Amino acid sequence: MTDLHSMTLHAMRDLLDRGECSSVELLDALQQRIDARAAEINCFVSVCGERARAQAQAADDARAKGEAGPLSGLPIAHKDLFCTRDHNTTCGSRMLENFAPPYDATVVEKLDRAGAVTVAKANMDEFAMGSSNENSYFGAVKNPWDLTRVPGGSSGGSAAAVAAQFVPVATATDTGGSIRQPAALCGVTGIKPTYGRVSRFGMVAFASSLDQGGVIARDAADCALVLEHMAGFDPRDSTSVDRPVDAYSASLAGDATRPLAGLRIGVPEEYFGEGLDTAVADAVMAAVDTLEALGAERVAVSLPHLPLALPSYYVVAPAEASSNLSRFDGVRYGYRCADPSDLDDLYTRSRAEGFGDEVKRRIMVGTYALSAGYFDAYYVKAQKVRRLIANDFHAAWEQCDLILGPVSPTTAFAIGEKSDDPVAMYLNDIYTLSANLAGVPGLSMPCGFAEGLPIGAQLLGPHFSESMLLKTAHHFQLHTAWHLERPAAFA
Repeated sequence: MTDLHSMTLHAMRDLLDRGECSSVELLDALQQRIDARAAEINCFVSVCGERARAQAQAADDARAKGEAGPLSGLPIAHKDLFCTRDHNTTCGSRMLENFAPPYDATVVEKLDRAGAVTVAKANMDEFAMGSSNENSYFGAVKNPWDLTRVPGGSSGGSAAAVAAQFVPVATATDTGGSIRQPAALCGVTGIKPTYGRVSRFGMVAFASSLDQGGVIARDAADCALVLEHMAGFDPRDSTSVDRPVDAYSASLAGDATRPLAGLRIGVPEEYFGEGLDTAVADAVMAAVDTLEALGAERVAVSLPHLPLALPSYYVVAPAEASSNLSRFDGVRYGYRCADPSDLDDLYTRSRAEGFGDEVKRRIMVGTYALSAGYFDAYYVKAQKVRRLIANDFHAAWEQCDLILGPVSPTTAFAIGEKSDDPVAMYLNDIYTLSANLAGVPGLSMPCGFAEGLPIGAQLLGPHFSESMLLKTAHHFQLHTAWHLERPAAFA
């Protein structure tokens, strides 16, 4: 079967269940494709050959005994900040280049238990800091739609791998838009759940009050299938929410003619101002029209503090990063410099040589914001603004059920185009940051193209509204074909 790689996760599961293909055969087909083509976009840091083979064989054995799990034999890639036992977890960094954890992250553990096969570890911006996936120690990831352009970040490896059809689904993380933005730029679907919905145990931290694990897949149905098996309470994560997980796949059903009847879609005026590319605005508004045709009602809402999300985020996130990354000092974890002259030299050179420029920039900003004399002026004020942003969402939910807008101001930009201008790079996250500051879930779904490059629409919902987000995106995708488009070079 030469077209196994083009199947959705659901189609692969049906194929395995019918006995028309074994898990090992499916793995072999994908690995051959990865070996032949993946280097072209640099989407993987490593391939989990022996581990994947053992998992695929175990899935075949379980299916033969009638004991197959919900994801038995289905291939998945993990963003390379989810710890994988005895297999390197690098965080896209020199600092952790040779770190092989002695345990699995809860996300990896839960998906393994459901029968998934870990095919590879996806490239990423170093310690998840970036919007373009140009900050990886292992080199920039390229967008499969145009190899001269970025795939978005920091989960660019995950999004590019799914778009190029190396794997049907990949885990990812979102601190300020790092699932939704690369999903949009690569023409795939990605969901960031409510903060605390997915365990952060074994997920190397960037900014602990913002980080959240999620899924990137070809469509909302595949996202639902994986999310319902990776979400849930974890006593090892103090921020994990003890709340039952919805049956996300079952929640996708709806009336055939007007499946979104009664759903109120809020469209904030602040999303459609200066800086938004006209083609992106037109595609997003066309998506609103489609949702209306499916029974939804359009409602005008306002998020007045949206412009403050960027400065607030870039105080809170670096401050937390400076604290989290202090453990990587050449003594306790990570890279150690050669022949240090004394302890100060060990600390200084290990961190200077082990961290990249963007990570150093954020550590310095965060340390400054937390320093004596500046803590109240910057960090405390940013946290107050964060509350105002959350209040805006609470007010909006009184008028609507979901909010729809753009994910990114433009389509994918050229590699190197914004590397020398950090502020211009940070502005790419203007529409996504507020969801992380408020802890609400968000989803990106393909909604159009401009000059051959994908455009994504963003859906945001109240806390724990993942079922509503997935259902809305699923029915949008049943009535549109944007998510079915594939990069010609990787068809």
